[in-house]
Amino acid sequence: MDDNQTVQARVYVERTLALIKPDAIDKADEIEDIILHSGFTVLQKRKIQLTPEQCSDFYVEQYGKLFFPSLTVFMSSAPVTAYVLARDQAIAYWKSLIGPSNPIKAKKTHPNCLRAKYGTSDLRNALHGSDSFSAAEKEIKFMFPNSVIEPIPTRYAAKDYLNRFVNSTLLNGLTELCKRKPADPYTWLADWLIENNPNKPKVIHAT
Repeated sequence: MDDNQTVQARVYVERTLALIKPDAIDKADEIEDIILHSGFTVLQKRKIQLTPEQCSDFYVEQYGKLFFPSLTVFMSSAPVTAYVLARDQAIAYWKSLIGPSNPIKAKKTHPNCLRAKYGTSDLRNALHGSDSFSAAEKEIKFMFPNSVIEPIPTRYAAKDYLNRFVNSTLLNGLTELCKRKPADPYTWLADWLIENNPNKPKVIHAT
């Protein structure tokens, strides 16, 4: 095997942030055993009592939603255990392991996931996992300020961006294209994407 083949054969090890929330903190040892038996390596671990202000900063993307005040109160009500977990495809694997955010639905659709086992409601759903490469980097830095995080390789950052901001819009456009079957599909799709660009500035008319 030459050097290029060796590089291609290497497995990229991802990192993700995992939180055991206040409602499941008494099951931390049990959950950690499951983590280790699922192929993760625990790179860092700490038990911390967050303030409401810290919770607000951590969940800043949820600011303005109706459940935001309840979320910050709940997350600051008792200690949480934070982990930096590593393995191949750590982000997706951990999200799959913890399951859907609603434990009630999870018990029906994913009965073996951790939230089905330890969670009781949308708010008290026992665990947290980073949603993406960029979120993992940000959240790890938040919980472990002194940690050194290697930059995400360009190809993974690009994949993350496409998954979050491009793929869903493009899929909708292609679906509409198939329905309408225009004479000039390339021009039609280009016009549709311009018109339905989710990042297009909103025009607010004065009243």
